[in-house]
Amino acid sequence: MNRLSIGPQLRTTSVLVVHLLLINLNRGLSKLIGSSQPIVATVGDDIILPCHLEPAVDVAAMTLEWTTSDPDPRFVFVWRAARELVLSKHPSYKGRTSLFTDELKQGNISLKLSEVKPADEGKYQCFIPKLNETSFVELLVGAAASPVISLTGIDGDKDGVVLQCESKGWYPEPELLWLDAEGKILSAGPTETVRGPDDLYTVSSRVTVEKRHSNNITCRVQQRNINQTRETQIHVPDDFFQFNIQSGSPPPSTSSPAVTVGLAVSLVVCIVFILLLVFFLWKKNMIKLKKCQWGENDHAAKKNFSKSKTEEQISIKEEREGEQLMRKVEKIKHIKEKQAEVQQLQEERMETNNTEVNQLKTDVQKLKEEKQRSEDQRQKLEKELETKKQEVHDLLRVSLVLHVCL
Repeated sequence: MNRLSIGPQLRTTSVLVVHLLLINLNRGLSKLIGSSQPIVATVGDDIILPCHLEPAVDVAAMTLEWTTSDPDPRFVFVWRAARELVLSKHPSYKGRTSLFTDELKQGNISLKLSEVKPADEGKYQCFIPKLNETSFVELLVGAAASPVISLTGIDGDKDGVVLQCESKGWYPEPELLWLDAEGKILSAGPTETVRGPDDLYTVSSRVTVEKRHSNNITCRVQQRNINQTRETQIHVPDDFFQFNIQSGSPPPSTSSPAVTVGLAVSLVVCIVFILLLVFFLWKKNMIKLKKCQWGENDHAAKKNFSKSKTEEQISIKEEREGEQLMRKVEKIKHIKEKQAEVQQLQEERMETNNTEVNQLKTDVQKLKEEKQRSEDQRQKLEKELETKKQEVHDLLRVSLVLHVCL
């Protein structure tokens, strides 16, 4: 009975021992496999750095480390006790690295890197301390953008046109080439390179295209490390060369900004002329008003010699009319002040847009209308004054006749 009961237990224990030995044997034979070729990524992309065990072994409970060859930052991702150690990760990788946790049991410890930056470029190490297995993956980061060609001027010495090519947003630093229609490299000026705060490069270069060259010119920007090439072609018409030979300058531009500036300048000149005309008319009216005031003063002096009751009443009326005239003068002075304000506004906003110019024209028109109304009122007052003078003259005659009769 004892032998029968011990037999199954021995068999079960033997199976477990053999199973554990097989697992340990597999662990000893498993190797970490990365990538023999560099992984090329574009700035802003999400990429995967491959790393897995062959044969597959469950590594979910093991410690896993992703590091870089650069001591700062070193730790990119650390997995321990079935969870990520966030505090061990360098801040520059925060929220951008992760593992495929569902595939850890199959020995897949590939690293997902999101929103790749130029600074991420380098060699990464995948390491399992328990198995003492290491694998390396090299990451190349690149960025490319299409170039833009523009016509910048004329070279009178060579009877050619000057083209400029610029391309923004490259990494690593690219090279720029000028090619003719046959693919031959043109001799151009030095390439200017600027590196921005985002670590991306901007390159630009100029070339003089002569009549002997073909009309189709290509600007090519390339980066061999990331195997990226961008190019743009431009066609230079024969008219450019013909016009340059005859006059030594580029063909006239039909650019609308130049026409707009010319119209704006003409409009401003017209407004200045209108303002000067209004000022001249206003000054002329002021001289007439002063003459009227002098005439009124002379007339008032004559009335002082008369002591009759009728003359006193007329004097009172004339004084009232004089007050009205003074109010008109003050009103005209106010108009002058407004005109001065308009003129100052015109000087300050010589470079403003058409809307402001139209507003100035409206103000000038209002001033002209107000001036016309003032002129009409002045003429009316002059007529009334002449009438009053005639009445006074008649009253004086009547007074003299009565005096003689008495």
